[in-house]
Amino acid sequence: MSIRTLAIATALSATLPHGTLAQESPSYPQTSEAYRAQAKAELERLSQDTPIAGPARNVIIFIGDGMGVSTLTAARIHQGQSAGKDGESFVTAMDRLPHTALVKTYSHDGQVSDSAPTATAILTGVKTRNGVIGIGPEVAENDCAASRQHQLPSLFGFAQAQGRATGVISTARITHATPAAAYAHTPQRDWEADGDLPASARAEGCLDIARQMIEGQVGSRLDLVLGGGRANFLPESAADPEYPRQHGKRKDGRDLVAEWRRRNPQGAYVWNSSQFAQADFARTPRLLGLFEPDHMHYEADRSSGGAKEPSLAEMTRAAITMLGSRKTGYVLLVEAGRIDHAHHAGNARRALEDTVALDGAVAAALEMTDRADTLVLVTADHSHSFAISGYPGRGNPILGPAAFGGQPLKARDGKGYTTLGYANGPGAQVDGPRADPLGSDTTGLDYRQQALVPLGSETHAGEDVIARASGPMAHLVKGTIEQHSLYYIAAKALEPR
Repeated sequence: MSIRTLAIATALSATLPHGTLAQESPSYPQTSEAYRAQAKAELERLSQDTPIAGPARNVIIFIGDGMGVSTLTAARIHQGQSAGKDGESFVTAMDRLPHTALVKTYSHDGQVSDSAPTATAILTGVKTRNGVIGIGPEVAENDCAASRQHQLPSLFGFAQAQGRATGVISTARITHATPAAAYAHTPQRDWEADGDLPASARAEGCLDIARQMIEGQVGSRLDLVLGGGRANFLPESAADPEYPRQHGKRKDGRDLVAEWRRRNPQGAYVWNSSQFAQADFARTPRLLGLFEPDHMHYEADRSSGGAKEPSLAEMTRAAITMLGSRKTGYVLLVEAGRIDHAHHAGNARRALEDTVALDGAVAAALEMTDRADTLVLVTADHSHSFAISGYPGRGNPILGPAAFGGQPLKARDGKGYTTLGYANGPGAQVDGPRADPLGSDTTGLDYRQQALVPLGSETHAGEDVIARASGPMAHLVKGTIEQHSLYYIAAKALEPR
């Protein structure tokens, strides 16, 4: 008897009559011939793909922060089940991209990376140290003086030099690690506002990330910026327009939003969904949207909170409408930044909901662009210690306790367990016996999956992630590749022929 069979038999022997089959859902193939037909249809789809070797007019890079393979799989099942379909065989927009590669995510000095070096690798073509953005591996973290000698040009500077429009979108603070890698250079990813820098770094000429977005060679030329992080651009004396009891973070007294508006008199600044909806995206030359003082809301909270900020798909549609009106083409970065934050909190549901939201943004981009002239690249910067396990039956709710044939599977302590879990994080039991998930609503928005090693914040993981692509030069996304090679694939697509 296999380990799997033994595990299921142990859980079910007392509850299912001998010979009883687990109930099967009618929403997926039920016969051998039906599975053959399903596979042949997929083969036909795959056979129709033809590589496009010509130049790209546009490049759109989607990054799911922390979106490892297990997250993709669980989100696919969740998305399908939420739509009343067979989650296991559900096909997402990301799944439809024809070219796929495994991507190595280690950094210059880390077996497991953070988002700063991974985003730097994707957007500059160089692996670097954990904690630094847009700076080469020659520089130690926090070394301001050395960092000024080893700044790495980004794909966005390359695109701007070609005359292309550029845009950056993130559901995190727009000064956070991944979006910052498009335009900033810093030996410390946490230097987002001027007060975050030590006096020595300021004396040596380092600038905070928010200021680099307003004044920097690349940041000041971005045509579109949409995300969170409003507080990093406002002085401490300024009350937030949405939350009057909160104030800006800047200690230098500067209002960088006002400075951006002076630099871009024909541009539009928006900070809520109503203003965003009123913007004329096809005619606005520059657009800055800062929708929260800190990170934007998780998708699940945004949807239930009255939509005071646009969705990732809505921001993506706006960007393509705006940047696509330019004759020279564009490069756009779209980050689902809060997948990562939900995983750090040990909260799988919010991570899956934000992954589904990213899929909606990818679907919007594929709908609005021409595969013949637009390279669409979807990847992750790193993974998380997140697992799908336990032999649950097909169709079992992905957020629920593991069960087979409608009967819960139990561990050696006699208690149930969820299909989703973490190797470490805040969901670990520190004192006393393990709580029984069968007594909790594991599908609840605030439920934390159980973890093994107790940590205040769940950690990143070091396995390969997936890159998927369609459009010009997408066929180069194949095999197992280095993360910084993604930059060169995108840059090659932008080369004139």
